[in-house]
Amino acid sequence: MDVEIISIGGYEEVGKNMTAVKVGKDIVIFDMGIHLDRVHIHEDTNLARMHSLELINRGVIPDDTIMRNVDGNVRAIVFTHGHLDHIGAVTKLAEKYNAPIISTPYTLGLIERMLKSEKKFNVLKRLQVLKGGEKCQISSNIILEFIHVTHSIPHSVIAVLHTPVGAIVYALDFKFDNHQIISPPPQYSRLRKLGKENVFALIVESTRVGEVCEVKTHSERIARFVLEDIMKNLLDEKVGIIITTFSSHIERIQAIADIVEENSNRHMLILGRSMERYCSIAENMELLKLPENASIYGNPKAVSQALARATANKEDYVLITTGHQGEPDALLPRIANSKTPYKIQKTDNIIISAPVIPHPVNTANRYLMEKRLQARGARIFTDVHVSGHAGREDHRDLIRMLNPMHIIPAHGDLQMLSAYAELAEEEGYNLGEDIHLLRNGQAQVFEGGQ
Repeated sequence: MDVEIISIGGYEEVGKNMTAVKVGKDIVIFDMGIHLDRVHIHEDTNLARMHSLELINRGVIPDDTIMRNVDGNVRAIVFTHGHLDHIGAVTKLAEKYNAPIISTPYTLGLIERMLKSEKKFNVLKRLQVLKGGEKCQISSNIILEFIHVTHSIPHSVIAVLHTPVGAIVYALDFKFDNHQIISPPPQYSRLRKLGKENVFALIVESTRVGEVCEVKTHSERIARFVLEDIMKNLLDEKVGIIITTFSSHIERIQAIADIVEENSNRHMLILGRSMERYCSIAENMELLKLPENASIYGNPKAVSQALARATANKEDYVLITTGHQGEPDALLPRIANSKTPYKIQKTDNIIISAPVIPHPVNTANRYLMEKRLQARGARIFTDVHVSGHAGREDHRDLIRMLNPMHIIPAHGDLQMLSAYAELAEEEGYNLGEDIHLLRNGQAQVFEGGQ
């Protein structure tokens, strides 16, 4: 039986991830993401109002028009987690395929909200929950399995297609973290058992493999320790505290909430549209457990009113906001630009619990935001963070656990994909034989499952 791996998006950039796996005549699509950098470059981009072809031309969403020439039937659309570079294009692309949309509960909660916001009610009917550790039949030849792993968003999984030629593993994205609050440790035993069977191909993220400064990604508890060291002293003082982090990083937000509750009586204000989206869904699912005096506001008017209360009594509040990349329309940059009721003073402390995502636009925006905050007297603690992506030695562990016949790096530019190829060669694989580097729009065909 022939197997074909079709690289639709995410093989030339970090973003707009989308891969199709064809086994015989059955096709499974993994991910439909957006390229956030392209959204920032084209400032007039409005995903809700724009047609998919225009978004494809701008490089915002994957160019799935190549699927018109693929002979087969799409049996499922599968999402491994809820980050926008994996689910952001679902409202534009999923309606083209008459197939169930399968993911974990939190990811489907995010997808459901996106589909409702663009009134894609026909697609809503196709949502199907599969939890980590569970399996479901996709077709007569394919069984889908979700293996629980950790990442920087809840309910993340590695997806496995069990096929007549062996298992095809889709590992975008993950880290090996044994010390998270919300998520249990990854299912190492299941990965090892899979490796003792027959893993035909591993499609795997390459995001951090080339970073030699940190060969194994630190646990999220390291970020908690650093946050606690910084926050405990500040919570005792009559000073303003603003923390910004990824809105989807529910694990980090839970850690901040726990530190605030254990060390003070301050009210928590979680502010910003994306904060409201990710946190309200997580709280409704009882993934995020906030203290009674915590409030979440996404509506601009409600956010403005909350900021007015906080600026009058800063010692009574801790703010968690959007804007860690310095995005002009996000909340913290607007505070820095004096466009909100919250006025920055010398007693204010800003904790940025996120790195600068490498891109000239992000670097410039973040630099301007920090300088404006400092000019108004704020004290800034930067990059209080650990990554949600596996490091080089974590990937070596994954390769050794799975023992795949073929490796296809994804989720990166050519330099990242090549770094993964070098790692795989260290493990005994050979480029062009069992390591396959693809570009967007290409396909790797294994005739007869070889």
